[in-house]
Amino acid sequence: MSKSAKRVKAALDAAGLNIEFVEMPDSTRTAEEAAIACKVEVGQIVKSLIFEGQRSGALKLLLVSGDHQVDLALAEKAVGEGLMRADVKRIRKETGFAIGGVSPIGHFSPLPTYIDEHLLDFDKVWAAAGGNNIVFEIDPKILLDITDAHTFKAILK
Repeated sequence: MSKSAKRVKAALDAAGLNIEFVEMPDSTRTAEEAAIACKVEVGQIVKSLIFEGQRSGALKLLLVSGDHQVDLALAEKAVGEGLMRADVKRIRKETGFAIGGVSPIGHFSPLPTYIDEHLLDFDKVWAAAGGNNIVFEIDPKILLDITDAHTFKAILK
């Protein structure tokens, strides 16, 4: 198991959760690839997107349903400041994860986290476990709790 996956497993264990990882034979780097591999709807895939606050410079984690795109205006309203995509090198350095394998948990240090309320419509969702082909299944309400996330609407309805 990679160092990144070990951090995710340790974070799940610390939360009192006994969750197994699934290593897929093919990439789960995109939501579409992950949905095919996990045999679920694309909406059940958790995209972990990292943004940088324009005023604060702080990284922000947005957990978004695989079938949603982030409406930046709605996300900025939830976060309380303008957002821009964070640099991939900074993401790797500060979270310990490479793009395509960013997990909702197990970061080097906690990030302010916001979860797409659409994910809460599902009984189970699938998230990256620290690699581009390692995933885990979790109840989204538990994910909300263990990430101390705030809910937001990722897209206008």
